[in-house]
This record gives sequence, structure tokens and C-alpha cells, in this order.
Amino acid sequence: MPGRDAAVLTVSVAAQLSGMHPQTVRQYDRLGLVRARRTRGGGRRYSLDDVDRLLEIQRLSQREGINLAGIAQIIELQDENARLREQVDSLSRQLAAAREAAERQRLLDERVFAARADGTVLVMTRDELRSRPTSEETELADEEAEWFERQSEAKSAIVVWRPR
Repeated sequence: MPGRDAAVLTVSVAAQLSGMHPQTVRQYDRLGLVRARRTRGGGRRYSLDDVDRLLEIQRLSQREGINLAGIAQIIELQDENARLREQVDSLSRQLAAAREAAERQRLLDERVFAARADGTVLVMTRDELRSRPTSEETELADEEAEWFERQSEAKSAIVVWRPR
């Protein structure tokens, strides 16, 4: 089933749905207030979105007393606003994707791989590596000793990483 933006309505049907005379619809098309799509034979075709626009033009003209030049400006600004909102949404999605990619890359860059003598590979962060006690330290705080025991497999590891 075609969507609301499918141009399938003739001038007479669009005029009937909007409560206007077909000549009025044609005039609005010539003024650019509504843009009909053309068939191969040159006939005008309107969509349900175009009918909604015709109804809005009628409301602005009859109820609000706005002339056609003012209506044209309002419609132009509404269209520009819609385009800008779409652009903002697109840019927001692109920014979110870029931030996610940057965070993934940061996490990858922070990883350090350590290999034990038996070939087991350990993954740790640079902070974990920096906070690891050195063999020169003779007295370890209780907290550090517990940490060192938990990380004992890294004790005899050879650490290799890509320099920045």
C-alpha cells in the first residue's frame, strides 16, 4: 500500500478532499505552495501529504487571515525547519556512533597483553600494569600483597605493548 507521500491523487480528488476548487489547487501549484508530481503525460498528481498542506493553506488563509505571500513564507520556513531537524537527527546519530567507536578504540588502546613463561596470555589495562608491585619492593602493604596474590599469574609475565 502506498504511503502518505505517494502522488496518486488527481487534481479533482485532491481538491475535493481539501474542500477547494480544482482551479484553486492548480493556482497554489503554480505559486509553489503545493508541488504536484507530474505524470508522463503532464498531468498533476498529489499525495495525502499535499492534501494536508492544502488544508493548512486554507486554514491560514481563511481563519488566520494570512495572505498567500505570508503563507508561502510560513511553508518555506516549516519545510526548512523539517529539513534541519532531519539533519540534526542524522548528525546526532553520526556523533553517537563516532563516540561509541572512539570509546571502543580507547578501551582497545588501554589493553596490555602479558605472556607467562608457559605461553598463557593475560589481558590487563595499563593502569593495572602501572599499579603492579615491582620485585624491588621488599615490604608490601597488606592491600598490595592481597592484590599481588590475586594477580600472581602476571608475576612472571613478559609484558609487551605497542608504544603510543
